[in-house]
Amino acid sequence: MTTDLERAEQKVESTSESLRKPLGLFDLVLTQILFVVGSSWVGAAAKLGQAHLFFWLLAILLFYIPQAAIVIYLSNRMPLEGGIYQWAKLGFNEFTGFITAWNLWLLSITVIALGGMFVTTNISYAVGEAWMPNSKWCVSLISSGLVVGLGWACVRGLSLGKWLHNVGAFAMFLVYAALIFLPLLGLARGEIKNYRPLPLALPTMSIFYCLNIFTKLGIGALSGFEYVAILAGETRSPARDIGRSVLIASPVIALMFILGTSSVLSFVGNNPIDLIGPVPQTLRLGLHSFPIAGAIASMGILLMTVRTIASTSVHVTGSSRLPMVAGWDNLLPAWFSRLHPRYKTPINSIIFVGTLTLVIAIASQIGAGIQEAFQLVDNAANVFYGIVYFTMFALPLFGAVGIRTKSAWLRIAAFCGAGVCLCAIFFTVYPIIDVPSPLIFGAKVAAVTVIANGMGVAIFFVGSRRRRTAPTT
Repeated sequence: MTTDLERAEQKVESTSESLRKPLGLFDLVLTQILFVVGSSWVGAAAKLGQAHLFFWLLAILLFYIPQAAIVIYLSNRMPLEGGIYQWAKLGFNEFTGFITAWNLWLLSITVIALGGMFVTTNISYAVGEAWMPNSKWCVSLISSGLVVGLGWACVRGLSLGKWLHNVGAFAMFLVYAALIFLPLLGLARGEIKNYRPLPLALPTMSIFYCLNIFTKLGIGALSGFEYVAILAGETRSPARDIGRSVLIASPVIALMFILGTSSVLSFVGNNPIDLIGPVPQTLRLGLHSFPIAGAIASMGILLMTVRTIASTSVHVTGSSRLPMVAGWDNLLPAWFSRLHPRYKTPINSIIFVGTLTLVIAIASQIGAGIQEAFQLVDNAANVFYGIVYFTMFALPLFGAVGIRTKSAWLRIAAFCGAGVCLCAIFFTVYPIIDVPSPLIFGAKVAAVTVIANGMGVAIFFVGSRRRRTAPTT
């Protein structure tokens, strides 16, 4: 006998049949690594000194492994286009699914809008033109080119987009390979005397500082496995390959972060760490005795720029699919679900996302007041992600009967992950360091979060009302 849950899944699968399915296991693995691994976190973790391994392992144990386990479980159970939107909708209800997707969409919009600034900063490092990030026209021009170019690639579909993602992943592999190899070269040349790739040291900071850093390494650095599941309907074997991509990618990602942090620490030591570009800073220090050190460092920066562009492309792709699947449920106008006649991609949704992010990116360059507001939205993005992950971890514990798990270890993993999410939200809303007034800062971030989610609630109820009053055919 077919249950309501199974019928709902079959409806989504039937609607997804019109989508092209170019993604295989190889593409998913590279996209997972590209999306999760960044460059700035090895610098942030290096500020912890020899205790960085302790924090990485704690974040891996209490968040990274639970995240991987829950994503594998849910993607095997519900391999549906829209990923966590469908999981939360079928596991709880339509409202929860929409608000969860709304928070993830807000996060992606913020990342895409910031992409032009990151690319401009990286290019300025590579070519030695420090004026570029401070030029509103330059940032706006590069942001426009980035959004238009990625929008065009997104319209063409993942048959093209997957190659951009794969190239970005390989570019990042090259940079991290050089980063991890540098200390060995330094030891061989006698330029460094002590290199501990896996240092065993306990932290000496306060408990609140430790918790703050721990949650940031978890939700900040080690998150993102769920995002690829949004593209399940465009994957050839989603029930099998999404979970396998997590299993293959997760140890590679962990080693890249840990060994990359050790490399930064071995060359930078107690000197100030460039948190924007810790990788090129380390490459320059490690290769300073070579005549081509500057050229190699610039090449590393350009490769990381390729990675940034490719990772932003993943965000563009995912953020255009979420309005599409909400349109399938008539919570958004059917306009968002309209597919390109040739490439079978949500053309209108892509145009909407591209236009919105471009407006935000350019507006953020006009006036200090708007820039401050944009920074608040960027900080609130961490709360958005915390809400998404808390909902995901709640599914195996409190979701519908067909989704709830009886596995004791999976339930423990879900409890651990949910606890980390709550801690991360707390430290984002009420940071204990680097702000003049934590209370005022926290109130502003909370206000942005409430207002943003209030907009999502309003959009949901307007869509629900429109659907109820629409004439039946």
